[in-house]
Amino acid sequence: MIKNGTVVSLNYELKNGAGEMIDQNQPGEPFSYIHGIGQIVPGLEKALEGANVGDKKDVVVPPEEGYGEKKEELVFKVERSNFPADKDLQPGMQFMAEMKDGRQVPFTIQKIEGEDVHIDGNHPLAGETLHFSVEVTAVREASQEEMEHGHVHGPGGHQH
Repeated sequence: MIKNGTVVSLNYELKNGAGEMIDQNQPGEPFSYIHGIGQIVPGLEKALEGANVGDKKDVVVPPEEGYGEKKEELVFKVERSNFPADKDLQPGMQFMAEMKDGRQVPFTIQKIEGEDVHIDGNHPLAGETLHFSVEVTAVREASQEEMEHGHVHGPGGHQH
């Protein structure tokens, strides 16, 4: 049964509110995570609590239990000179920026107007209601090493 500290493997499909496919695992390659340590969105993690191998669920996750609401303060423009001069910037490109406190934050280029580059620091799925279809394929206790490292190890140990 799925509970905190178990490694969960599942087949999944993720669609947006319009029914468009956003993501899915590769056939024969279930997605695995450690339950209870925040590796998946909170709404899906809550819905999977107590599920067993073979269970199938359709789960609707509102933005506040997914990637959060879109924050307008994370949408702004910066000068082109803040980017490497040899980089051909295009809308949709993603990059990492270092904040003043040293954190690395991902941003996406929305548009380019002359020397102004409009960027968005929200997660691409912020503000979206997420529609998951999942099938639990395996559940086991996480090893002490997996818990210490904070991620699942594959057969034979580390798979970094």
